[in-house]
Amino acid sequence: MPLTNNVIIKLNEITTMIEDKSKLSGSDIDEIKMIFKKLVESDERYDVDEIEYWFENEGSWKVKEPRVRIVNLSSYIQDKYQQTAHLRILSDDDCSCGN
Repeated sequence: MPLTNNVIIKLNEITTMIEDKSKLSGSDIDEIKMIFKKLVESDERYDVDEIEYWFENEGSWKVKEPRVRIVNLSSYIQDKYQQTAHLRILSDDDCSCGN
């Protein structure tokens, strides 16, 4: 699945926001988490492999570790959101607890 324009815009926002691309600070990580959280909350889906490929080819991310961290954050946020979204879909009527 190719990245949507909205996701690419957010990846560019991350690239612009991070001054030192050789390491991520705690505040950088918090900001990145918020960006991915907003994406998934607005029903944007992305292929984590495509995000990894985008950062590898973007050009300004010379050090691998921050790129891997961002990709891992994108995966974590998307997986976490999908799990909690699934839990929100279930209602009391769907309960097989016998009540």
